[in-house]
Parts: sequence; structure tokens; C-alpha cells
Amino acid sequence: MAALFTGKVLMANREQDEVETERELGRALDNKVLLLYFGSGQCPRCRRFSPLLKDFFLRLTDQFYVERASQLVLVYVSRDETEEQQSAFLRTMPKRWLAVPFGDAFKRELELRFAVSEVPAVVVLKPNGEVIVGNAVEEIRRVGPACFRNWQEAAELVDRNFLLAEDFEDWSRRSITDPIRRLKYKLDKKTEAKNEERKEEGEESA
Repeated sequence: MAALFTGKVLMANREQDEVETERELGRALDNKVLLLYFGSGQCPRCRRFSPLLKDFFLRLTDQFYVERASQLVLVYVSRDETEEQQSAFLRTMPKRWLAVPFGDAFKRELELRFAVSEVPAVVVLKPNGEVIVGNAVEEIRRVGPACFRNWQEAAELVDRNFLLAEDFEDWSRRSITDPIRRLKYKLDKKTEAKNEERKEEGEESA
């Protein structure tokens, strides 16, 4: 995914630090689903959607909701009219968000590359830069954090052990190693049952 940002600069939210594409950004984007959020703090539709996206992101990455952060990164591509407007908007959003610097021509490149004509728009990408969903705004509105599972499967991430905290009891098979672990569990149960039978037989014969 870092290839998409080669030679470009991203900003860490609420900080003036630039994220180095070659090293830090490479680590930040490696093996993760990337969301490109095209929006504006002044757009009425964005003002309605942004709180939903904020909640969506927090429920997938904040330790209050999940045992560990999911493999998800978001880059804000703004249509704000001033740098102050962009900064003010980002201050209300999660600290983990990244952003294309205000005034960077790369924003226009991204709009053209992913055919973004209106905001809000959320482009969902695989780690290799391939598009999973051209605009996931309605999917996020309708399904919420659960839609991340579909993106995670489509992205073929190395680690598939993502789990929503509230879904722990009702977790369906997601991990590629899960069938092996389930089989081992069944074998362990059978062995345990046989040992119990032998123990009981031994007690009866005694």
C-alpha cells in the first residue's frame, strides 16, 4: 500500500509530524485495509456522516471496544476551504487518523484515480492498493463495523483473528487456522472422554 504514497507526505492527526512514507508509513499501512475518506467539515452531508465514521473507526480500533485494534487505517482527503477548517475538523476525529496535508496536489490525484466526484466518499482498498469498495458510505451507514469482516476477507490479510468484543460469544469461524483448532478441540474432547471412561472402569474394577 505504501506504493500508493511513494514520494508523498501524510500528516499524523493533531500533530505537526510528517509520516515518512518509506519507513513509518510503510509500517502503518502494511497488511491493513485502507480507507480513504474524502470529505469536508463544512459539507452538510459530511457533517451527518462523519460522526458515524468516527464511531465506526473507534469501534474497530479503540481498546474500549475491541481487545486489540483491527487491521485498519484511515487517511482523510479533505475538501476543506482552509487549513484551519481542516485542522478544526480533524481535532474532532480519532487521533489514529492520517491526513493528506492541506493544499497538497496529491488530493486531486486521488480524486481522479478513484473517480470521486462528490463527498462524503469512503474508498476501501486492499494492502496492494486494489479497490474493495468504490464508495462504502452507504454500507457503513447500513451495516456498521460488521462490514469490516467482509473487507478483511477480501483483502486476504495475513492475520484474520479480528474479533469485535461484543461478538465474542457469537463468533463464527473467521480465522484460516480455525478449522485446525476446532478439530484439535474435538480430538482433545474425545481423548478426555476416553480417559474419563478408563478412570471409571478402573474404579469399578477396584
